[in-house]
Amino acid sequence: MSLRISFEVFPPAAGLDALASTVERLRAADPLFVSVTYGAGGSQRDRSFEAINAVRTAAEVPVAGHLTCVGQATGEVDTVIDRYEQLGVSTIVALRGDPPDGVDAAYAPHPDGYQRTADLVGAIAERGTFSVAVSAYPERHPQSPTDDHDLDVLAEKVDAGADLAITQMFFDNDTFLRYRDRVARRGIDVTIAPGIFPIHSFEAVSRFAARCGATIPPSVAARFDGVEDGSDRARRLAAQLAADQIAELHHHGVAHAHLYTLNRADLALAVCERLDAAALTEAA
Repeated sequence: MSLRISFEVFPPAAGLDALASTVERLRAADPLFVSVTYGAGGSQRDRSFEAINAVRTAAEVPVAGHLTCVGQATGEVDTVIDRYEQLGVSTIVALRGDPPDGVDAAYAPHPDGYQRTADLVGAIAERGTFSVAVSAYPERHPQSPTDDHDLDVLAEKVDAGADLAITQMFFDNDTFLRYRDRVARRGIDVTIAPGIFPIHSFEAVSRFAARCGATIPPSVAARFDGVEDGSDRARRLAAQLAADQIAELHHHGVAHAHLYTLNRADLALAVCERLDAAALTEAA
């Protein structure tokens, strides 16, 4: 069974040429697609369009556009869907989106907008010819009361037309495998791509993980003891840990992994190079 990688990038505040160059370099890994994130509440909608156009023009790779429904009326969201089709977007990553006051704030849907992510998924499925990806949470969404509720939400999104679920970052593969088993037992028929976040800075990633409800196991944390953030040693360790994580998941039947790159082509490619080396060693 072959393994395919997809990448996530974000539109920088300035310098789309740099983003295009980053994705052009990532093309060497033959990605399944490159996803471009979307500004909170549509605040950077035009920037996302420009980024998608720059990526497709420069790198000629399949592009996935993110889309959120928070803070937007249905007409505004539908306009984005139509624009994505004009831009040649192959996949839309449909997300609820974080509330304007931050991830910890209570979610309130726009009175004239799509009320749930499943509603957004249904609109995308009806309006275009896209593949639709959604989010999944091996350690439960921070605002979900129970694991069962989390699965209920995923089931609604799949029933509405989603064919791929990309997980929030996690650092313990057993957590992902248990989640995949729970999804299967519920009869939710969807491909689950693990979201892998290379630990480029242990301090920064630890803070972000805590906000997202993602646990960094003590065994992983111990690997970074005495390692200076930003050092060559830190980058090598980040690449090796991410590659090891993906390789183990592939051994357990995962055929597609999604790499959160933070626009760091060097680190993402280092992960892929280590995966290629592992595959060659296995074949030998």
